[in-house]
Amino acid sequence: MSTPIKSPEEKLNRINTQSSNGKANKKGKSLPGGLIIKLGKFVWTTMWQIMMSKLAPSNDKGEYIRPSSQFRNSIGEEENNPYQPSAGRYRLYVGLGCPWAHRTLVVRTLKGLEDVLKVSIVYPSPNEGIWLLNNREKNCRTVPELYQVAQPGYQGRCTVPILWDEQTNTIVNNESAEIIVMLNSGLNQFASNSELNLYPEELREEIEKWNEKIYHAVNNGVYRCGFAQTQAAYNKCCDELFSVLDEIDENLENKRYLCGEQLTLADVRLFTTLFRFDVVYYSLFKCNRHRIVDYKNLGAYLRDLYQLPGVAETCDLESVKQDYYGNLFPLNPGGIIPDGPDISHLWEPSNREKISN
Repeated sequence: MSTPIKSPEEKLNRINTQSSNGKANKKGKSLPGGLIIKLGKFVWTTMWQIMMSKLAPSNDKGEYIRPSSQFRNSIGEEENNPYQPSAGRYRLYVGLGCPWAHRTLVVRTLKGLEDVLKVSIVYPSPNEGIWLLNNREKNCRTVPELYQVAQPGYQGRCTVPILWDEQTNTIVNNESAEIIVMLNSGLNQFASNSELNLYPEELREEIEKWNEKIYHAVNNGVYRCGFAQTQAAYNKCCDELFSVLDEIDENLENKRYLCGEQLTLADVRLFTTLFRFDVVYYSLFKCNRHRIVDYKNLGAYLRDLYQLPGVAETCDLESVKQDYYGNLFPLNPGGIIPDGPDISHLWEPSNREKISN
């Protein structure tokens, strides 16, 4: 009679030391568990650091540093400006999961520029790590190829959104913060909602104060949390993120929008991050101190913006989940995409229209 096996570990050792015909296999001893774990962690950490250096460059403290956009021209009526206002001349290239590109779609909708400004959809390739065109254009299959058409020999990052000039066949601008200013004013004469001014002169100083604070701590702050490569870097940006979210929540107690009763570009820039927060940033980027839905005022503010005419149609939940969970391999190696969350609550009444300064 064989000796009873008392534990799973003993059973595993017995299997590892027996041959297929039941005789002891003297050469088949397994590696110690601790050694396997150490080796696995070393290999994965090394590969993770290499991949993160390409995906999210950092400083010597492990803090994510976002590179600057390279194309910074603008549409305007100045005599020497090659990019004159014109209906149908310009095109937007956007990824539906990208919050920076999403800004441009929101402003395009709010201003009523759908018949004036064409849109091409791109999507990320999980294997190539680049944006691919949904349909081949200008003999290009990828966004990097498109950048080469605009500027042969270009070596920078190939990002979206892109504001493209069909007439000169080049990129006008690839900085979302500047593109939405252009969409607000540069094409206003062709907009069906031309009376809406999202960047009024009298509010610009206040708008820019919010923009600067929100960009650093919230828009880019969620990425600084998710792409942090040290615990200290993560702790720092996580504290900054929720400190500013708390401040915004308090500010919205007596104001419908960030700058008062008028919707501005500051609200648009915040909205696209808030829409993604509970869906991906809360879990994937470790921004899990609070959900937006749990804030007294921010949750209702998000619903208020989401319910503005046409805005919900720019929000593609499945693309957001696919782009983040399916394509950020260093953060989600298994590529498993969560089933939820349910965002039907975004259609619940916000009652924000009752708030007055």
